[in-house]
Amino acid sequence: MKSHKMKSWVLLNALCMMLGVEAIAQTNIKPNVIVVLADDIGTGDISHYRRLHSNNIILETPNIDNLATQGMFFTNAHSPAALCATSRYSIMTGNYCYRSELPWGVWSGVTKSVIKENQMTLGRLMKQANYNTAFFGKWHIGTAFGGTDNPEEIFVTNKREKSNPRLPIDIRRILHGPTQLGFDYNFVLPAGIQNVPYAIYENDQWFKLRKNSTIKVIDKVYMDSLKTDHFNKPGYGDSYWNPSEIGPLLANKAVDYIAENAHKKDPFFMYYCSQAVHTPHAPPIEINGVKIKGTTPSRHMDMIKELDQQVGMLVAELKKQGVYENTVIIFTSDNGGLLVDKDTAKSGHKVSGIYRGSKNLPYEGGHRVPFIAVWPGEINENINSDKPIIGLDILATLAGITKQELSEKVAQDSYNLLPVLKEKKSAKTHDFMFIQGGANKEFVINDQGWKLIIQVNKKTLDFENSTPIALFNLNDNITEDESKNYIDHPKYQKEVEELFKKYKETIASKVYLGKHKL
Repeated sequence: MKSHKMKSWVLLNALCMMLGVEAIAQTNIKPNVIVVLADDIGTGDISHYRRLHSNNIILETPNIDNLATQGMFFTNAHSPAALCATSRYSIMTGNYCYRSELPWGVWSGVTKSVIKENQMTLGRLMKQANYNTAFFGKWHIGTAFGGTDNPEEIFVTNKREKSNPRLPIDIRRILHGPTQLGFDYNFVLPAGIQNVPYAIYENDQWFKLRKNSTIKVIDKVYMDSLKTDHFNKPGYGDSYWNPSEIGPLLANKAVDYIAENAHKKDPFFMYYCSQAVHTPHAPPIEINGVKIKGTTPSRHMDMIKELDQQVGMLVAELKKQGVYENTVIIFTSDNGGLLVDKDTAKSGHKVSGIYRGSKNLPYEGGHRVPFIAVWPGEINENINSDKPIIGLDILATLAGITKQELSEKVAQDSYNLLPVLKEKKSAKTHDFMFIQGGANKEFVINDQGWKLIIQVNKKTLDFENSTPIALFNLNDNITEDESKNYIDHPKYQKEVEELFKKYKETIASKVYLGKHKL
């Protein structure tokens, strides 16, 4: 058994150290891999990051902080977009959002994914390396269901039908989702806790929240009865739907998965996408015996505390099963922090730390996120890296860890960060970064700290039909307000022209930008 080998190796090395004998190298043991994607977490939400700039810590995140001290944490890490669905597409495929057929907006929970049948995904990559693959949590890159008339055929909605809360779909079974994109096991929320369908699925089948659950329309009256702070739109769901129950359910299922797979012949890959801290803010009373609801200044911050406990549960189970030392853990977020809760702001907690803006904005607070990588014995402890990285780099990095060759036709924008994690002097990351804004259809290019924000035409959504609207020099102006806009300054027109030219040429050519072999 792999974990027994790992324990034997650890004990043998300890004995060698006591006897003054050179330690024995570990061979032929693939690491397990867990990627944790938080929902709407900014750098200011994690106390370890907050302490880099301030001692005013309103909320501690001890479990996530422990990860940061046990590995490498990045201070110049970015989500591919300032909005969740497009960002998740990029993380899953290693491609910038503009390469997608639907590069803007938030996809429905009842629409087939734009990820193609032959496209590389995190699940497919790890399957190739003979991993047991599992997806947990918020999917939000398209799930397809059958129609009520034909449950075996994918139901395609048109624009008029999408506004209908009683779509003629059979939500009891997913026809296209994680299974089709390379995951052996899934426990999935098609659109998180905030949108239809209001249900959770295990291996594509509706997971009943109670034995007597039925399918019903979840409407605002029902959600108001749960005293949630946000409601999107009515739609079908589980008759016992309660977003406050989802986090503990999700975390406990993931813990069970670790216990069941830790000692199998092949290693496991878990992509864990927490429901926290997206609205509705409905924190559980407790999770894992730790009280959550009402223990912080706001419901939003309650859910940050819940997320930290979820991470702690995963780590504790890895240690319990004796496989923590042979597991790679990556923690990051799908976009910047969420700024919607007045009680959070009133408390002094700043979701984006020192950066301007928050989720759905092109400023640093909209896309600068925590990024932590831990691999005991392989990545040194408590290393602070300021190299520019993006969430879509995860795919090529996992290919590097599992020693897989990638062609330039897949994960076209993903950098293999393994040399960075190993602290090799020659390690490089992105020469320039593309980051997509949110609902306002902005695009960002950042080249060596010179950041150009570009407004894409909102009607045509044509990347080439766009206009530069802001220029910042982040080399001397990383402040809370990103206030010095040089877009009209005569001295900096060369920077504007060069960045805009690089943006247009790259978008038009769709050239390969990644670095798989570093």
